[in-house]
Amino acid sequence: MLFNIFQKSESTIPNLVVNPSWSVAYCQLGNLNNLTEDVIWKDEQLAIVSSPEKFAISPQERYVIIGDIWLSNNQDLIGQLHLENYEHLSNQQIVAHLWEKHNFQCLSLLLGMFCFVVWDRDIQTLSLVRDAIGSKTLYYTNHGLTHWIAPKLTTLASHRTNDLDIVALRDYLSCAFVPGERTLWKNIKEVRPGTLLEMPSRRVYSYWQLQEKIKHINQPLEFYSHQLADLLTQVVQEYLPKNEPVGVFLSGGLDSSCITALAAQLHNAPVHTYSIHFGEETPNELEFSSLVAQHCQTEHHILEITFADMWDNLPQTMLHLDDPIGDPLTVPNFLLGKLARENVKTILNGEGGDPCFGGPKNQPMLINSLYGYLNKQDTLQAYLISFKKCFLDLPLLLKPEILNRLKNDESSIFNQELNAPINYLNRLMSLNIKFKGADHILTKVNNLTQATDLQGLSPLFDPRIVDFSMEIPPQYKLSGVEEKAVLKKAVSNLLPEAIINRPKSGMMVPVQLGFRKYWQKEARKLLLAKDSEISGYVNQNMVRNWLNFTNDTWGRYGIKLWLLVSLEIWLQANKTLRN
Repeated sequence: MLFNIFQKSESTIPNLVVNPSWSVAYCQLGNLNNLTEDVIWKDEQLAIVSSPEKFAISPQERYVIIGDIWLSNNQDLIGQLHLENYEHLSNQQIVAHLWEKHNFQCLSLLLGMFCFVVWDRDIQTLSLVRDAIGSKTLYYTNHGLTHWIAPKLTTLASHRTNDLDIVALRDYLSCAFVPGERTLWKNIKEVRPGTLLEMPSRRVYSYWQLQEKIKHINQPLEFYSHQLADLLTQVVQEYLPKNEPVGVFLSGGLDSSCITALAAQLHNAPVHTYSIHFGEETPNELEFSSLVAQHCQTEHHILEITFADMWDNLPQTMLHLDDPIGDPLTVPNFLLGKLARENVKTILNGEGGDPCFGGPKNQPMLINSLYGYLNKQDTLQAYLISFKKCFLDLPLLLKPEILNRLKNDESSIFNQELNAPINYLNRLMSLNIKFKGADHILTKVNNLTQATDLQGLSPLFDPRIVDFSMEIPPQYKLSGVEEKAVLKKAVSNLLPEAIINRPKSGMMVPVQLGFRKYWQKEARKLLLAKDSEISGYVNQNMVRNWLNFTNDTWGRYGIKLWLLVSLEIWLQANKTLRN
């Protein structure tokens, strides 16, 4: 079954196609007789729509399980279960055995990426489960008699309204992603990482929590770097596909480079690396990525992405995401995935290095903690400003009626973490892991690699590494201008000194040049149309000023326009999908 998104006469997006995921219908009143979907299992209160490989029933037939499950420790779990004929067991069947033996306590045994649903046929309860870090997503409708559950928002299109959650909209414009359990659709919520949501009680159980636990405050840097080196080796080894080539997205920065070096050292099959650039008009990092590829002797592939490629592929890219993500790297990630799929089925990346080990983006917040009293910025304001998106523009960007509605909900999902009684840097890291990691980085990786038929894995976001990062004293992560000292030390024997000691620059997508020179006409048509999807929420005069680059002193309008263009295209695609 495919969803076809047919072009409306007034729409600016092309015809698009998306594959639906599995889904579950749950009705406590047992009114599921009128379903028209392809149901593979059903009782009075529950119906499962899926392909059979995602489905399992426990040996005593008490528990029914459906979901996306990848386990890095499946062989260890099979050994604990003492199962025969285990070579034919799927990960879903392993979890079914474990659930029957340990119930939900088995969640502490699972290492990997997963989102699944467990139906207890005896006591008629439904458990919605998401992995500890949030590599997979799981959504559910939260209104009406029948609740629909799925790992993709597009799958729930026919079961939701078109009403936007304006708090989620505010957060997207501030951060470029939607944090927390909200989604942009008012009647759909997201299960949070490391939790189990039980229905019908709606109770939420946390089976994993990120906690600061510095144990050896007086130990030197080498004490932690040696442990980290061993842990990285173990995790990357587990993530490598057996007897198959593997790929790595390689920017040439420390994080992706160390994953490349470990994969090349540990793997018994070819290692392919993939890098991008945006043509002769813009600077690139190919000098560094090529140096790493040569040092590690990988099969290196370089993709040039043109400005036409960026614009033409944005609709398909946005549809493959769940909530919109206003990060310009979304399209390059999608196109690089399509290239990688020509050679490999599994792709690794270096995502997680900054959130876990103190990347330089934390420095503005650390400076604010020392000097914030001078400009009278509170911590929440400083954090939202640090994203460098549209937070400061909201009073003029949003229409007055939207601002008035937002006055009734001025709370922020970030407040609890910002005020946690732990070291200030660890507070920032915890925020970045729990929200930017789960709601931006990992959902982007998961959805866009799935869209290209790849298994995308993020070793630096493995829960064991995340846990260990919170044991390391903050001064070994970010101290002054020295970032990720412990990670640099852990991989210093794997990489050239030029990579270890190069300053962090990040992959800069040239959206400022794109809107000034290539996309302005299309962007005007898209954003300034009277019937655009965002016209009911934003002040188009301000958008017009951005498109004209009026008073763009700091050269930031391009990133703001990309944020709005991504939102408009995402809304058009998803609303047409429902129709």
